[in-house]
Amino acid sequence: MPASAADIARVFREESGRATAILIRHFGDIDVAEEAVQEAFVTATRHWADHGLPPHPGGWITTTAKRWAIDRLRREHKRDAKEGVATALLDIARDENDHPMHALPDDRLPLFFTCCHPALARPAQVALTLRLLGGLTTPEIARAFLVEEPTMAQRLVRAKKKIKQAGIPYRVPDIEELPARVEAVLGVVYLVFNEGHTASSGDDLVRHDLCDEGVRLARVLALLLPDEPEVLGLLALLLLIDARRDARRDPSGRLVLLADQDRARWDLSQVAEGHAIVRRCLSINRPGRYQLQAAIQAVHTDAADAASTDWHQIVQLYDQLLTVDAGPVVRLNRAVAVAERDGAQAGLDALAPLPLAHYAPYWVARAELCRRLDRPDEARAAYDEALARSENQVERAHLTRRRQSLPRPH
Repeated sequence: MPASAADIARVFREESGRATAILIRHFGDIDVAEEAVQEAFVTATRHWADHGLPPHPGGWITTTAKRWAIDRLRREHKRDAKEGVATALLDIARDENDHPMHALPDDRLPLFFTCCHPALARPAQVALTLRLLGGLTTPEIARAFLVEEPTMAQRLVRAKKKIKQAGIPYRVPDIEELPARVEAVLGVVYLVFNEGHTASSGDDLVRHDLCDEGVRLARVLALLLPDEPEVLGLLALLLLIDARRDARRDPSGRLVLLADQDRARWDLSQVAEGHAIVRRCLSINRPGRYQLQAAIQAVHTDAADAASTDWHQIVQLYDQLLTVDAGPVVRLNRAVAVAERDGAQAGLDALAPLPLAHYAPYWVARAELCRRLDRPDEARAAYDEALARSENQVERAHLTRRRQSLPRPH
């Protein structure tokens, strides 16, 4: 049966990262690998539209891309290219003899570490990860992060140039440096998802493509590092947050807070999967930042309604989280939980010392607690501070409604 455009797009998203990673290992050149995979998919679009998807599309793409790259290098007539051709031909022979097309080696893990190398700035790490492992086009990445396409293209070019000039290795780090490097990779994937979950600016509350890509990349990492509890913790965290995606806006498009959400609209299969992963992490008993955050989300999603949320357990989990991450944002979230357990004044007291005057959620929390304490003037001032620091239009509309609903000043 002929393959549809949607089928081909799905295969590209799922398989382009693996194919690109394999070609980078063979040829040692990101640009050659990217171009070869793109050309392979151009060929696939024509061939599959007539003949349908092959039994193992990823292997088909990888083999086609390798052959295209070899043909290109042969045409360049350079000594180093000829050596590269010879090496690649040997590798292809080994791969196709030693592995059936559906069992090609998975080289995505070293590519994750290359894209997230500490020598690269965080924006470059994110862009490269989405480009090489996510299969997103440069225009798609530019739109997701609200920058001009030429700006994003330059960012990608500079990042790849830095990898080449600095000799950043394409490998899994040594055991001594692995924990810190895994943490950097997880940070990039979390940032991708978080930008999708609540867009930092613009008219959309959620960018579904980035949410989907964050979850997909977390799944890939869990496949590649199945015994790393923090990798599992990140996947559980993203699943449990993302499960609430459809309930976060009402039919008119307004923001709906967690306490007011229709829990029947949550994705219960994602909730169940997230809970199962959290239980697995508990059995490993090596708690970390993402596992504890996932456990907090598991408590939220375990409650039948907002009133039955176990805030005592949530505060205890935040206390544990502070032992591995004592940052002010964690302390802010703990203060909100304390307010639910011990009352608004206790939450406000916990907020007071935090150095977060630049951070919109700090002012939102302060405004809501002052409202509960019947201090409308202070709440109004806090809403103003939050509005001055928020660029997402859905969030701004919500904050404006909350501010307007306060009693009028005398």
